[in-house]
Amino acid sequence: MGEVVKDEYQTDYVAGQDNITPFGLDLHAPVFPITAILVIAFVIGTLMFPGQAKELLDGAKWDIIATFDWFFLISANIFVVVCLALIFMPVGKIRLGGMDAKPEFSTMSWFAMLFAAGMGIGLMFWAVAEPVAYYTGWYETPFNVEANTAQAANLAMGATMYHWGLHPWAIYAVVALSLAFFAFNKNMPLTIRSAFFPLLKDKVWGWPGHVIDILAVVATIFGLATSLGFGAQQAASGLNYLFDTGGGVNVQMAIIVGVTAVALVSVLRGLDGGVKILSNINMSMAGILLFFIIFAGPTMTILETLWVTSSSYIANALPLSNPFGREDEAWFQGWTVFYWAWWISWSPFVGMFIARVSKGRTVREFVTAVLIIPTVITVVWMSAFGGTALEQIQDGIGALAENGLTEVSLAMFQMFSNLPLTEIISFVGIVLVLVFFVTSSDSGSLVIDSITAGGKTDAPTAQRVFWVVAEGAIAAALIFGGGEDALGAIQATAISAGLPFTAILLIMTWGLLKGLTHERKLLVARGEL
Repeated sequence: MGEVVKDEYQTDYVAGQDNITPFGLDLHAPVFPITAILVIAFVIGTLMFPGQAKELLDGAKWDIIATFDWFFLISANIFVVVCLALIFMPVGKIRLGGMDAKPEFSTMSWFAMLFAAGMGIGLMFWAVAEPVAYYTGWYETPFNVEANTAQAANLAMGATMYHWGLHPWAIYAVVALSLAFFAFNKNMPLTIRSAFFPLLKDKVWGWPGHVIDILAVVATIFGLATSLGFGAQQAASGLNYLFDTGGGVNVQMAIIVGVTAVALVSVLRGLDGGVKILSNINMSMAGILLFFIIFAGPTMTILETLWVTSSSYIANALPLSNPFGREDEAWFQGWTVFYWAWWISWSPFVGMFIARVSKGRTVREFVTAVLIIPTVITVVWMSAFGGTALEQIQDGIGALAENGLTEVSLAMFQMFSNLPLTEIISFVGIVLVLVFFVTSSDSGSLVIDSITAGGKTDAPTAQRVFWVVAEGAIAAALIFGGGEDALGAIQATAISAGLPFTAILLIMTWGLLKGLTHERKLLVARGEL
C-alpha cells in the first residue's frame, strides 16, 4: 500500500455561484461590472480628451520602462526556466483532466488554434519590419552594433527571434497549464483565480480573487487592443498600397468596425463553428504564403538564414536576457520590455484559450507543444520574411533599400513588391491579417466572458457580444487618441497593463508547481502513476 496522501485542493465552490442574472445574463457580481465600467470609462475618456490621454499613456509607459525594465526581463527568464524544467520533471506524466482523459481536438486542429490565437497578427506585422529596423538602425541596434553590416544582419535575425521564441510561449504555457490543471484536474472554475488556490485556499473566492480576475480582464483587453491596433494599421496600409484607399485613422477605424462585425458572427457560431474553422483556414493560408515566399523568393538565402537565425538566437539569448550593465539600454527598453509586457498582457487570453482546447494532453506533451513547436515554426517564418527583406536591402532592390523603414505597417507589402504575383500575395497578406484579427477578437471575448462569468464556459452569448464590441472600441479609441503616434499609444497600454500582471504570473507559477507536485504524490499513492 502506498502512502495515503490527502487531497488538499478540494473546494465546495461552484463556478458561477456568486453570479447575478439581470436581463437573462449570467454575470459574476463584482468582476463584470467593475471591469465593464473601467473599459467604458477608458473609451469615453480617450475619445473626449485624446491629447491628454496620449500624454498620460506616454508618461506611464516611460516611467514603467525606466523603473521596471529589469523586472520584466528577469520574470520572463523565470518562466522559460520553469517550462523547460517541466518537460523533464516527473510531473510531466500528469494528464490534464485525469489519467483517463482523451483530447477533444485532433493534434493539427489543436495546434492551429493555439498558434492562431498566440501571435498571428504580430508575426504578420513585425516579421519584416523588425529585422529591417535592427539591420538599418531605424531606432537603435542591439548591443549598439554598427548598422548595415554583416554583424548587424546576423544579430537582427537573432534578436527578432529572441522576441518571438521561447520567452513569449513560456509565458503563455505557464498561464495555460495553471488554468487547465486546476480546472480539469481539480474541478475549479476556469478562471485566473483558481490557479491561486494552493496559496490562498478558499479566500481565493473572495475579494483577493476578485482583484486577480479584474486585473486579468484589464490586462487581456488592453493586450488584445494592442494587437487589433497593429492589425488595423497593417491592413489599412496594405489596402492603400494596393487600391489607393488611404491608410489614415478613418480607414483604420472602419477596418476595426468591419472586422468586429465579422467577429460577432464567429461568436454566434461558437467554438467549433467559429474559432476552430477560422483557425484552420488561417493556418492553411499562412502555410501557403510561407511556402510561396520560400520558393518564389531567394530560396538559398532563406535556407542560409534559417541557420543564421537559429545560431544567432542561441548565441545571443543569454546576453539579450541580461537587464544589467547593458550599453544598448535604449534598444532593449524600447523593444524587449515592450514585447515582454505585451506577451504578459496577452497571457490570460491566450493561456485560457489554450487551456480550454488542451484537455486530455499530458503536462509534458502540453509544454513541449506550446513551447517548442511554435518556436521552430517561427524560426522558419522569420527567416523567410526577414531574410528576404534583408537580401533585398543588401542588393539595393525596392523601397526598403531606397528609403529605409519609413512606415512599419507597410514593410511587409514593400517586400512583397519585389516578388512575383505581388498583387495576389499582398491581397492574401491583407486577408490573413484580417482573419487573424477575427480569431483574436473572437477567442478573446470567449476568454474574458468566462472570467467575468465566474469561470462558467456556457454563459449567454450576449455577454461575449459585449466584449467583442468592447475590444474593437478600445482599439479604435487608441488609434483615434494616438493620432499620428497611434503605435506609441497602443504600446503604452500594453506596458501599463502588463506590469501588475507580471507579479501575478510569478505567484501563479509558484502555485502551479505546488499543485503539480501535490497531484503527483496523490497519483503515486493511488497507484495511478
